[in-house]
Amino acid sequence: MPSFVPTRPWDIVFLVGFVAYIVIRAIYQERAKGIERPVSRFDRKELALLVLVFLGCILLPVIYLFTNWLAFADYPLPPYFPWAGAAVLIAALWLFWRSHADLGQNWSATLELRKDHQLVRHGVYRSIRHPMYAAILLFGLAQGLLLQNWLAGWSGFVTFAVMYFVRVPNEEQMMCEFFGDEYRDYMRQSGRVIPRRRIKGEA
Repeated sequence: MPSFVPTRPWDIVFLVGFVAYIVIRAIYQERAKGIERPVSRFDRKELALLVLVFLGCILLPVIYLFTNWLAFADYPLPPYFPWAGAAVLIAALWLFWRSHADLGQNWSATLELRKDHQLVRHGVYRSIRHPMYAAILLFGLAQGLLLQNWLAGWSGFVTFAVMYFVRVPNEEQMMCEFFGDEYRDYMRQSGRVIPRRRIKGEA
């Protein structure tokens, strides 16, 4: 089938957000390039998760936007869904950028610790341990609310949710092994992707 340029307004809104998402990731990936990674837990399971997320968060939306191959899965959404999706998209992009900025060169796309890795507890990491995962889950929700296609629309949220539930326990175990009680204390004071309600008198 021939390709085409998206013309539906909400598809264009998503595409703009998608490009912004890619640019943010590319900027911080370049800044962290070349830093030694003495600890790595990259294995076949991690590779499979990355392939799954690539399929749902990148490949299927691109196929939907630039071909009609997924037209069989199109369906109408209530008029207010895309407006909500646009608002969620903006929030997701801000949190995605802010979590990269706060994490700095400690960021890695896989289960790795870089040389001189520091436990970041400031900015958005003060009350959420995994704000970047929260941002991607929000982006997946926005994808589902903006793209009127049940396959391309919800593939991002579903595939990343699988990665989140499989990867996070392994990631937190790795952090506990490396940072010990400092990270365990951080876990008690913060939520995974939703800010933990602080008890009165807590620091």
